[in-house]
Amino acid sequence: MSAPDRGTPVREVQVTFDCADPRALSLFWVDVLGYELPPPPPGFESWDAFSESLPPEQRNSASACVDPGGTGPRLFFQRVPEGKAAKNRVHLDVRAAPGLEGEERMAALEAECERLLALGATRVERHEPNPPMAGGHIYMQDPEGNEFCLD
Repeated sequence: MSAPDRGTPVREVQVTFDCADPRALSLFWVDVLGYELPPPPPGFESWDAFSESLPPEQRNSASACVDPGGTGPRLFFQRVPEGKAAKNRVHLDVRAAPGLEGEERMAALEAECERLLALGATRVERHEPNPPMAGGHIYMQDPEGNEFCLD
């Protein structure tokens, strides 16, 4: 079944995170997803050189990471003054065990969870498989407390 033709072109999606430390959080997600930082602006050899050109209050105000293959959404991180106050209404599911089931799936999720803990993530809760509706997942938080799941 396909969606009706409404004349609307498919849009790219960017996922935006409000955070305290955009650079650190973008580098965390680079490691989680295998993403990369986009090239620095023209005329700068690195993002550090670009940052040094800004007034001190504007440094580390934003960062981003992208899928090197160009298929995944761009992640954008913007500094905000307030801290995280409540559970996210939207979260990322990191597909760490697609196609796996049962104990094989949970073992793959546990291995990825250990890797992400070393990067600064926090493990919150393991949800066991509950066929046929759920294959099991691990609920986690990034270093600034944003929820995500290993799925």
